[in-house]
Amino acid sequence: MEPHPMTADDLALRHFGHDDLPEIRQTLIDVHADVHAANMGDEFRQKFPWFVDHWGGNPGFSCVIAYDGNEPAGFAYGAPAKPGAETWRDYLDPAPHRSRTFSFSELMVREKWRKTGLSGRLVRELMDNRDDDLAVLLVDVTHPKVQALYESWGFHKVGERQPFADSPLYAVMLAELPLPQTKGAR
Repeated sequence: MEPHPMTADDLALRHFGHDDLPEIRQTLIDVHADVHAANMGDEFRQKFPWFVDHWGGNPGFSCVIAYDGNEPAGFAYGAPAKPGAETWRDYLDPAPHRSRTFSFSELMVREKWRKTGLSGRLVRELMDNRDDDLAVLLVDVTHPKVQALYESWGFHKVGERQPFADSPLYAVMLAELPLPQTKGAR
């Protein structure tokens, strides 16, 4: 009999917040380094610890890490956007009536756990209990499959932005919360 293929449901998900950053900071950095091992020479990729500290420094920081036993398989995190400074505001006029926004900053899944449904499970776990009205994220425009995946979860592109001189050009994607129930984001 063949072994049961691993699915995202086989992994344990743990929630963390702002006060947990000292405990999880290195885990996030290590998973990022593993996921981007081929391009860690890129100056922008090397700034990831700064982004962890930036987002984790927000009192509303929320993070979900998936574990296979004690081994981190992936994570998703973000924090509430500062009212009036949300990245979608440059593209939507008038602004949505309900506009409290969660900035979904990172989603990373290590190679061994890709194509198991883990990305959707992490997104769902991070977003399902939020009381924000909207979620916004940035996706590198050179990754159309990633953009399509987010679209399958209810996000839609509202514009493009390059937030830093050395960063990629990103699609600004927005979704109303709660996300629609879809097969791909269980």
